[in-house]
Amino acid sequence: MSEKLVGSCIFGQSGGPTSVINASAYGVIKTALEAEEITKVYGASHGIVGVLNDELFVMDEEDPEELRYLLHTPSSELGSCRYKMKDPEVDDTDYKRILEVFKKYNVRYFFYNGGNDSMDTCNKISRYMKSVGYECRVMGVPKTIDNDLYGTDHCPGFASAAKYIATSCMEINKDARVYDNKMIVIVEIMGRHAGWLAASAALATAYGSGPDLIYLPECDFDMDRFLADVDELYRKNGKVFVAVSEGIHYADGSFVSEAKTSATDGFGHAQLGGLAAMLAEIVKNHTGAKVRGIEFSLLQRCGAHVASATDVDEAFNAGKVAVEKAVAGETGYMVAFERQMTDGKYSCAYRLLPLESVANYEKKVPMEWINDAHNGLKEEFISYVLPLIQGEANVPKVDSLPRYAKLKKVLAK
Repeated sequence: MSEKLVGSCIFGQSGGPTSVINASAYGVIKTALEAEEITKVYGASHGIVGVLNDELFVMDEEDPEELRYLLHTPSSELGSCRYKMKDPEVDDTDYKRILEVFKKYNVRYFFYNGGNDSMDTCNKISRYMKSVGYECRVMGVPKTIDNDLYGTDHCPGFASAAKYIATSCMEINKDARVYDNKMIVIVEIMGRHAGWLAASAALATAYGSGPDLIYLPECDFDMDRFLADVDELYRKNGKVFVAVSEGIHYADGSFVSEAKTSATDGFGHAQLGGLAAMLAEIVKNHTGAKVRGIEFSLLQRCGAHVASATDVDEAFNAGKVAVEKAVAGETGYMVAFERQMTDGKYSCAYRLLPLESVANYEKKVPMEWINDAHNGLKEEFISYVLPLIQGEANVPKVDSLPRYAKLKKVLAK
């Protein structure tokens, strides 16, 4: 047991939102408020940018019952950011400012909730605090619908997005087959370099109402082969349903999407989109069929109305464990999920991974889970994802509409 460290904590959210990221926030905030070592709990407005700007919310002043609504409130309630910090050895300007704010509020615990780039930020802050001799325990709380964080079996947010995608694909498939005319539908699903989300459409197929073809960025895309795949099914059935990851690319690495040269986000990643419309036009010209292109876009990120109860519970526990481990003396880690199967029943264990082993690494769909034709998924993927989407979240409602958290967000002075 490490020496007791007494002081306040800051929690921040970063990167794209999910339907369960606030469940992790609640896990951190509730556990921190109950910890005798933590004297004050602050929430950063828009992640690390809020720390730099000294814009912190006093979570101690929130109604505990209102905080409970965070469990089922989608998106990043404290505000998010995409802010790339330079290495402290190259430019320590931001780090000096963070240290100044930490000292002002006697911050001894820092929890950061995000994906790959957020873990990189977390790791840099941890390294800097150690280098200047300021005792502050830094912990990463995982989050990303992309499910591409290295070292963890899966990520909070992925399961609920997968459930939304599978459910929506089942509904689209039923809609697309209602008329007696021929039609082709192409659905575009998020995923720049890792195809976990698009692969989730295979759940719909496995349960009898999903895509005929699924293309992931793990495999090089061949337009001629794609058109041949569509042709074969169109001639046979008169209807074709295709799911594509936004990040599918040619053998030379260039994105198929027309939007490959559009703006980038704050971390320099291409902002993709428009792929479904582009492929729909190509397929229409090739086949002469009626073709509809559908882009799920933001809808798949925060679909809390079909969230997985398993995902909500695990997201909360990720935040809870982060605080418990930090109070116990750990620092410089991310909470990771470990799958356990006992007598065929799934459960999740929690362990710690060093931040440097996680930051800026991507986990992709295993090639052995993709079929030989590179246009669908095998049973191994279904077995992997199915336990994660289980359970209904029971979102609280008022007049049949979701009741979300309404925080006061009192700024610290």
